[in-house]
Amino acid sequence: MASENPSVQAVVLVGGKGTRLRPLTLSAPKPMLPTAGVPFLTHLLSRIKAAGIEDVVLGTSFQAPVFSEYYGDGSKLGLKLRYVTEPEPLGTGGGIRNVLDELTADTILVFNGDVLGGTDVREVLDAHHASGADVTLHLVPVSDPRAFGCVPTDENGRVTAFLEKTQDPPTDQINAGTYVFRRSIIEEIPAGRAVSVEREVFPKLLQEGRHIHGHVDHAYWRDMGTPEDFVRGSADLVRGIAPSPALGDRRGESLVHDGAGVAPGAVLIGGTVVGRGAEIGPRARLDGAVIFDGAVVEAGAVVERSIVGFGARIGPRALIRDTVIGDGADVGARCELLRGARVWPGVQVPDNGIRFSTDV
Repeated sequence: MASENPSVQAVVLVGGKGTRLRPLTLSAPKPMLPTAGVPFLTHLLSRIKAAGIEDVVLGTSFQAPVFSEYYGDGSKLGLKLRYVTEPEPLGTGGGIRNVLDELTADTILVFNGDVLGGTDVREVLDAHHASGADVTLHLVPVSDPRAFGCVPTDENGRVTAFLEKTQDPPTDQINAGTYVFRRSIIEEIPAGRAVSVEREVFPKLLQEGRHIHGHVDHAYWRDMGTPEDFVRGSADLVRGIAPSPALGDRRGESLVHDGAGVAPGAVLIGGTVVGRGAEIGPRARLDGAVIFDGAVVEAGAVVERSIVGFGARIGPRALIRDTVIGDGADVGARCELLRGARVWPGVQVPDNGIRFSTDV
C-alpha cells in the first residue's frame, strides 16, 4: 500500500469512558457514537487518510473490542489499522507510551479521539519538520481560555510554558490535542503507569531545554465531550461548517440517511441528522437534532438541540430541548424534557409524565 507519508505514523487515543455523554456512552464508546450519521472516529480517520498517512494505531481501553469489530484492519478506509489496549487507564502520556512497540516511524502524529477538528494535518507536520522540534503542539486561539490549559509561545513559535486552567491567562492559545513527536521522545515516557503529557511530559521537556514548537491556526476545533458540544459538532458537520472527507460534498440544513422515513409536513433544520431506519412523523419539528438509527419521533413532536438514542421513541407533541434520550427509551405524548435532562436507556416516561408548563 503506497503512502505519501510512509515515514509518519498516526496514533489515536480512544480510551476514555465518555462519562459526560452518559447515558449514550453506556452502550458505546464516545468515538463510536454516530456524528452526522457515521461514527465520530471515522471523521478523524478520514482526515488522517486525506493527509497521506495510512499507518494508524488506535490506543483503546474502555469497550476496546467495539473498535476492532467495526473497523477491522482498516482496509475499507484505505488504512492499515492496529489496536493496542491499555490494561488500566494510563492517561495521555501513558497511552502514547503504551503503543510504542507498534511504532516504527521516526515521526509520530498523535490525536486526541475526542476532538472534532478541521486543521490541515500536513501543515502541522510541515511546521514540525521546518522547526526541527522534538515535539510540536497544535494550538488554537479561543475567546475564553480560562477553561483550558493555555500554551504561550515566543516570537519564533517556541513554547515557553504550560499553564493549567487560570483566571488570568497570558495568552488565548490552548492545547488542541494534536501532537507531533520524535519517536525517541516517546521512548523517554515512563512505562507501566499513568502519565499526563500536559502535566508531566511537556513541562519536563521544557525544563530540560528541549524544543517544543507551537503550530497555531484558526481552523475549526471543538472538544466533543459534552452533549451541547456533541450536538453542535454534528450540526456543523451536516451544514459544512466543520469539514470532513467522510461526508463528501453533502451539506445542508439536514442529513437524512438511507432507510429513514420522513413524513410530509415534518420540518428538519439546523443541521439535523436522521439515522438509518429512523421514522419522523407528520408535523414533527427537528432543529439541530441528532436522531440515531431506528429512533421514532411521533407526529407533532419538537426536538431541539438534543440527542435521541438508538431505537428510542418520542411520543406525539412531546417537547425535547437540550436533552439526551438513551437507547430504547420511550417518552410519552406531551412530555416536556428541557435544560440538560437525561433519560436512561429503556426508561419509559408515561404520557404527560413530566411537564414544565401547566396546561395538558
